[in-house]
Amino acid sequence: MKPRLELSGISKQYPAVKANDGVSLSVSPGQIHAVLGENGAGKSTLMKIIYGAVQPDAGEIRWNGQALALKSPAEARALGISMVYQHFSLFDTLTAAENVWLGLDKTLSLAEVIARIRKLAQSYGLEVDPMRPVHTLSVGERQRVEIVRALLGRPQLLILDEPTSVLTPQAVEKLFATLRLLAGEGCSILYISHKLDEIRALCDHCTVMRAGKVTGELDPRASSNAELSRLMIGSEPPPLRAAPAAAARKSELPALALRRLSLAKSQAFGTTLVDLELELRSGEILGVAGVSGNGQQELMAALSGEDPRGEAGSVQLFGQDIARSSARKRRHLGLHFVPEERLGRGAVPDLSLAQNTLLTRTESVGRWGWIRLGQVQHLAESLIARFNVRAGGAGAAARSLSGGNLQKFIVGREISAAPKVLIIAQPTWGVDVGAAAQIRAELLKLRDSGCAVLVLSEELDELFEISDRLVVMAQGRLSPVLPIAQANRELVGEWMSGLWQAGQQGGARYV
Repeated sequence: MKPRLELSGISKQYPAVKANDGVSLSVSPGQIHAVLGENGAGKSTLMKIIYGAVQPDAGEIRWNGQALALKSPAEARALGISMVYQHFSLFDTLTAAENVWLGLDKTLSLAEVIARIRKLAQSYGLEVDPMRPVHTLSVGERQRVEIVRALLGRPQLLILDEPTSVLTPQAVEKLFATLRLLAGEGCSILYISHKLDEIRALCDHCTVMRAGKVTGELDPRASSNAELSRLMIGSEPPPLRAAPAAAARKSELPALALRRLSLAKSQAFGTTLVDLELELRSGEILGVAGVSGNGQQELMAALSGEDPRGEAGSVQLFGQDIARSSARKRRHLGLHFVPEERLGRGAVPDLSLAQNTLLTRTESVGRWGWIRLGQVQHLAESLIARFNVRAGGAGAAARSLSGGNLQKFIVGREISAAPKVLIIAQPTWGVDVGAAAQIRAELLKLRDSGCAVLVLSEELDELFEISDRLVVMAQGRLSPVLPIAQANRELVGEWMSGLWQAGQQGGARYV
């Protein structure tokens, strides 16, 4: 069968790194083709070249046998190429429907687009409210908007860059069913993911990249996770040894406590928090599971200090009332946090890595506001080295890093501050298997040093791997807390729909 897409000798040089070095790749109609590689291997750059967002320095692209020189994503979409970016390309001030409308045939009215979004979202199990402004959406909800927008274009080639990073297992299964249906209709799919189980379950061909070059091609269905890991990073990630946390003393003061925290939603499409009760103790990891958009954003804002509207005493740090305290004061008291959104919240895109350390690390700022630039530079360099961040040095702009490398830098910035309490959302979103193992090991090491760690994640496997106790968030409420030994995927899945109240009414007790 004639290939739909052929790449020959594609190269792209940036000032600090050669992102692609003579890459060749071929995708047939109806093929689900994985592109696998560690963070910084050049996968996203290659996809942007195919989509017309980046121009190659050398090489040839052929589309249905014809030579092609794409100058823009608009040209790519006109040919039938759609892409879902790892870092979203949505306008915050527009609604979901308006964002989708921008990339579609202008003969369609906005009302027609809204109707199509609702029909497609219902058919594929991708819950999307087309009328909501994007700035009110969680990361998971924005991901759904991107996927719906790509599917509405009826693509011949669909490029998906980490599409399931913030989707629930149920939503992933529905997405896979959709992708198999599209492939059966002849659509070619390029699929980037660090989740090896997903690649083996979904894809029928795999191209492996390392340091900008293709290192191998294989059928992932006939390969093990260990084999794929060795091809991708040169070795298997070290096994995670998650010893149980030392038992917390009942008399010990909670490191972080919520006492009937209730907050009315701050904007029309937000989630109201209702009577949240929670205790997090030093030396434990408490995992928070839940479907994106059920109050996780609001909870993070209330804990971090971004939303200081809580009633007096509703948020406590080692017994001290911090409900109305600023984020800066909370950091001074030892509470650090990592937001789910890397660019724009965790880091300023156009600032250097060194400058981005100053967002939360002020030890380099003198008494009168003078910044010790040498200390700032040294801190950034130490984070790059310790967390194996692939970047063009401490002066590299945050936006120049791959998503996984930026995540490692932001997580490292907060962990290295030696916090007493760390709140972290989606810790390994878009991070390769080696880096994910490193981040999880660092969180366990932090716990074992006596830090209290609260992890909000939609990766159930991750929560089961590192948590000592687990709680579920649904509809702005928190479930009873479960010791991890009593938790299972079926029970957590039920609770993610808010069904724990029925269990309580039936006489069940959870401690």
